[in-house]
Amino acid sequence: MKVHNFSAGPSILPEEVTRQAADAVKELDGSGLSLLEISHRSKAFIDIMDEACSLALELTGLQNKGYKSIFLQGGASLQFLMTAYNLLEKKAGYVNTGTWSNKAIKEAKLFGEVLEIASSKEANFNFIPKGYSIPEDLDYLHLTTNNTIFGTQLKDIPETNIPLAADMSSDIFSRVFDYTKFDLFYAGAQKNMGPAGATLVIIKENLFNKVTRTIPSMLNYQIHADAGSMFNTPPVFAVFTSMLNMRWVKAQGGIEKLGEKNMFKSNLLYSEIDRNSKFIGFAAIEDRSEMNATFNLVDPADGEAFDTLCNSAGISGLKGHRSVGGYRASMYNALPVKSLQVLVDCMQTLEEKN
Repeated sequence: MKVHNFSAGPSILPEEVTRQAADAVKELDGSGLSLLEISHRSKAFIDIMDEACSLALELTGLQNKGYKSIFLQGGASLQFLMTAYNLLEKKAGYVNTGTWSNKAIKEAKLFGEVLEIASSKEANFNFIPKGYSIPEDLDYLHLTTNNTIFGTQLKDIPETNIPLAADMSSDIFSRVFDYTKFDLFYAGAQKNMGPAGATLVIIKENLFNKVTRTIPSMLNYQIHADAGSMFNTPPVFAVFTSMLNMRWVKAQGGIEKLGEKNMFKSNLLYSEIDRNSKFIGFAAIEDRSEMNATFNLVDPADGEAFDTLCNSAGISGLKGHRSVGGYRASMYNALPVKSLQVLVDCMQTLEEKN
């Protein structure tokens, strides 16, 4: 039976990407070597890295616009540190929309003054703050565009002359966005781009050397950019598979077409959540994420029956984070519409039988 993978990450990948990656693990392009065996200094892998970096800029519309794309390791968690290390001279602003924002704030405080510009903590982060003022003396403003745990998503980019930095780990390449409004953004691959192990960073070149402190080589964006993402041994498999996935995104018609499909999928699920007397959504309606739908049972006593229905239907990864409880359906680019329909069918069956 096909498993319907709603995991928040590591998450579902397109079947053809998984197949191509598996073939390359056996042998890369007739080379006689496994992808896992080739030198990261070989022409074969340099070409892979170059294509991955180029595709990242192409998909986000940032080619020839003064940006560099870099593949690093350490996940978004390392970027919480690196962003501040490279950009925070005196004072930075952060919009706190949940767990990952909190972690980013904690790391930034090691390097300078951090202002919590706005927060939704008082409502357990079930909405995105709006209408806040942005001081003009910030080194940068940091946002989290999608909150996997709480199921909220930034819909409007704030207008400001302050450099914008963002964690886009769970919704990169998923919807039409004016990426030129951001000066730096990053994404751990394992949610919507590829397997765990690689992190994409896209940064404006004019942000290099913005601080007076000495930055260690491994934490310096410019050193990694100048070395073509190969200052140290890169995560070869994760970069290769991310490249395959970006090829797939492009072949689907790019972000615009996938965005339309993602909106259809999320509308399908949210419509059922709102219609069905057994369920209630967690996030504020206007801020609901198209990537991660969080919802609860009206009566927790129905949990065993619903879990049994989902297990029987081959649904995996639906359990909500402990901060929210209930359920979380992650609907990343590769999740097919039919998986959403299976989940909706289970929800309707619960209502009919109980």
